[in-house]
Amino acid sequence: MAISSAVPRGDVTASLNYYNPPADQSATPFNFVDTPPPGQPQRNYSDAAHDTRIRDLRGRDADFSLDRDAFQVLSGLPPSLEPEFVDEDSIARNYYPEVERLLLDAIPGAGRVRIFDHTIRRANRNASREPVMRVHIDQTPSSVAKRVRRYFPDEAEKLLRGRYRIVNVWRPLNKTPVESFPLAFASTSTLEDADVVAIEHRYPDGYVGQTAAIRHNPAQKWYYLSGMTGSERLLLECFDSESLKPGSKVGGRTPHSAFVDPRTREDAEGRESIEVRALVFGP
Repeated sequence: MAISSAVPRGDVTASLNYYNPPADQSATPFNFVDTPPPGQPQRNYSDAAHDTRIRDLRGRDADFSLDRDAFQVLSGLPPSLEPEFVDEDSIARNYYPEVERLLLDAIPGAGRVRIFDHTIRRANRNASREPVMRVHIDQTPSSVAKRVRRYFPDEAEKLLRGRYRIVNVWRPLNKTPVESFPLAFASTSTLEDADVVAIEHRYPDGYVGQTAAIRHNPAQKWYYLSGMTGSERLLLECFDSESLKPGSKVGGRTPHSAFVDPRTREDAEGRESIEVRALVFGP
């Protein structure tokens, strides 16, 4: 009870790191995924920190949906068959089918799911992946289409004529409610096209992918779900092809970032989480 009562609750103002363009503003923003070539920086853009009002949607999470906000909260889920979330093969064998079933059940009309990767993050300096403290979207429209063609070379053109999305399924792995480094996310309905900046991700083999950085805009409305537990999932949409249709009110993209809640106890348990990324097709 003492741990649960210490979980920060309610709206909070915290610093989020937004996009700050390269010094040469005509340059294409980029990030090298591995060691950059000699003479090149790891990335040619930087961060601009802004205090941001982040609203706690605990107790009113049913007011938000994928089509309107590009995020959705699912609650009351049973324990996973995956016991530890430390072995990659075990995660794929036990947890991936649960995520696939979850997406098919939660997204009306969804008929096909292709999970393509996952990331585990731990708020620990010795961890291979820590929480990302930069506002971003994992995919851009062009990178999503590239993934469809990569994974479905024989069916791609047909699939790209229908509805296709990328949805991240995010959940904490802590045994107790999350206290540190909660996840903030903004409603797509408050995001303007000019806020979104494509970033080239350059790989050692020459492959170039894209993510998106986000410019600060006071009109954006930010949220978090206080004290998330392992019985809850957060669906974060990175892209929805419906958003490309003229007159569509579907935004299909959720900026998100971990943040430091100034109310967090110094000795709070570090947040651990897993995000699974999936292509979802239909209706």
